[in-house]
Amino acid sequence: MATHNDLGKQGEDLACQFMEAKGYHILDRNYRFERAEIDIAALRLDPPELVFIEVKTRSSEEWGYPEASVTPAKQALIFKAADSYLYEKQMDTVPVRFDIIAINMQNPEHPLIHHIEDAFRMVG
Repeated sequence: MATHNDLGKQGEDLACQFMEAKGYHILDRNYRFERAEIDIAALRLDPPELVFIEVKTRSSEEWGYPEASVTPAKQALIFKAADSYLYEKQMDTVPVRFDIIAINMQNPEHPLIHHIEDAFRMVG
């Protein structure tokens, strides 16, 4: 059985492959700012858009759907990391979107991937 960290890495690897297959360019993985983290930063070229992706992977639905764990508190941390990322990379003029990729690995041979575009928005 995969450990929590192994499962998370597998999910992020699958999410990157999924986004690349959709034509996105992966810019960064696991970007950290203080206690905040962005799992994946990806760029869509046409039209240009920077997408910050939170990846949630579960081995079952016993504890609910993966995307349900992206709480308002978690979103606030993602926004904090996104602000830092935009400033550090000098990308503050690029349109931004926040997505969730929820992965169910109950059957590891056939993981279920649910991509929620524009899952939440920064207010203010």
